[in-house]
Amino acid sequence: MSKLSDDYLFVVAIDFGTTYSGYAFSSRDDFQKDPLKIVANQAWNAGSQRHLSLKTPTCLLLDDKEELVSFGYEAENKYADIVIDRQQHDYFFFQRFKMQLYKNEDIKGEMIIEDISGKPLKAMKVFAKSIEALMQHLFDLFDQRGIGIKTNEIRWVLTVPAIWSDAAKQFMRRSAELAGIQNDQLLIALEPEAASIYCQYLPIDKLQGAAKGFCMTEDGTQYMVVDNGGGTSDITVHQKINKGKLKEICRASGGNCGGTSIDNSFYQIFVKLVGAPLLNLMKQEDPSAYLDIFRELEAAKRTVDSSKQDKVTMTIPRAILDEICRKHLHEDFKSVIEASPYKDQMELRYDKLRIKVDLIKNLFTQASKNIIQLIGNALGDHKNNGANILLLVGGFSECKIIQESIKASFPNKRVIVPDDAGLAVLKGAVLFGHKPEYIVSRIVRYTYGLRVRELFNPDIHDEHRLIKRDGMDKCDNLFSIYAKKGAVVKLGETIKHRQSKTAVSTRVRFAIFQSSKECPVYTDEDDCKCLGEIVLDIPESKEVQKFSCAMMFGYTELKVTAYDEQTGKECKAVLDLI
Repeated sequence: MSKLSDDYLFVVAIDFGTTYSGYAFSSRDDFQKDPLKIVANQAWNAGSQRHLSLKTPTCLLLDDKEELVSFGYEAENKYADIVIDRQQHDYFFFQRFKMQLYKNEDIKGEMIIEDISGKPLKAMKVFAKSIEALMQHLFDLFDQRGIGIKTNEIRWVLTVPAIWSDAAKQFMRRSAELAGIQNDQLLIALEPEAASIYCQYLPIDKLQGAAKGFCMTEDGTQYMVVDNGGGTSDITVHQKINKGKLKEICRASGGNCGGTSIDNSFYQIFVKLVGAPLLNLMKQEDPSAYLDIFRELEAAKRTVDSSKQDKVTMTIPRAILDEICRKHLHEDFKSVIEASPYKDQMELRYDKLRIKVDLIKNLFTQASKNIIQLIGNALGDHKNNGANILLLVGGFSECKIIQESIKASFPNKRVIVPDDAGLAVLKGAVLFGHKPEYIVSRIVRYTYGLRVRELFNPDIHDEHRLIKRDGMDKCDNLFSIYAKKGAVVKLGETIKHRQSKTAVSTRVRFAIFQSSKECPVYTDEDDCKCLGEIVLDIPESKEVQKFSCAMMFGYTELKVTAYDEQTGKECKAVLDLI
């Protein structure tokens, strides 16, 4: 197990989002003097939108040799030009690919994903090249500011949703290593935790919905963090304890009901207008026009609220829409609208699409219901009875309709939204990088254990599991528990396995299992799955050796160590989940 290096000058956090990505940083000295002196890059040029952005779209453009061309807005705009020149077969273009790590239950290092045109590439390369692009942008900024610093003088922090699997977290770590970040210079931060840490430092005037005299830093304060991002909504409950520390009250929960669900609903409106084949054709042949529509939606969905009664106006690429509609539907876009089910809900004025606000509001209905259900389920846990504050963070929490829906559904809770909710995770990740011990205890999300054989006990074990080994009756496939689901574990708490193994080889493997049950008995039960394996490298010996494994919980990632039973010395141990 690689220990975190304490030799660094800067902390750099990379928030690798479903929809948008960005980075922020602060020096070690600045953190000591003023923790909130955090620099969030503001140089992402949004191109045709003519404004600068704190984050850039999670879009990657590679050439046919799989080398980095560009990332973000630049990748979107460059790919649009490539399509116009009909050279797209020489490139790979990926967008919104982070959710692959949430949806895929069998994440492997060799996993393949497809680009916008269906060309396959190793997923880890796509993630690594994206991280590399963000790093490159950072070092260009450092050069402009005259900051001379090397990769190994930085402590890097990579954010992931708290509800991600252990394999997904390891996949991100391996991707970062492939991008050139050393293992001992990298921390994985859980997104709602990072936002929670950041909000501890904010003054009252930066917290919308906070009452006069309210203080996030009062010992004993319990609150729920609701991180609504592009792909997922991520929920955890924290309690403030002494000396600026936090502890997790209940295990993280959530689901895939982030801001992209609104985009998907809006996409379906256009499908009903012009048909899916025509929309896909536009996406393939003129992606810049397609992107402009959804960039306009991104701006609109943040500003619409329940009090808005008039229409929402969006600028659209009318000339392109007219052209493809005449070519394939034999009428212009205005005529298409007038013949559609939406003829009374939208109208076209020059290049402005005016949509009745109720149609836009309806796009939020299902996402709002799902988020409210997740919050309600979490509040239903008896451990969360004291959580009277809902802290909304993440880019999707900036949408007024989401805020209002949550407030209406939980009138007895105080709903607080920091001014820069979309940057709370990113800035909090920088703080976490400087001080990883902010969260002193966490809740185990699953039951973890090893597969073992023990003496057969007819009063406990199923008869069909009886096997003969060395003349003795044994029970196979027993789940030997390390830590139970719902257990409170302190930061770095080590749980040593009670069983010892013997071996004469220099490499030994243990299969490690997880279960959604608190007390599974067998490793082949329906709720159990093989998570991966622990690989031990032990000194060569002619004698039979005994050693034991220990797992460390309470960190953002699972960690493992192993010990020689005779000498007590630590062996090299690797947790391989992908």
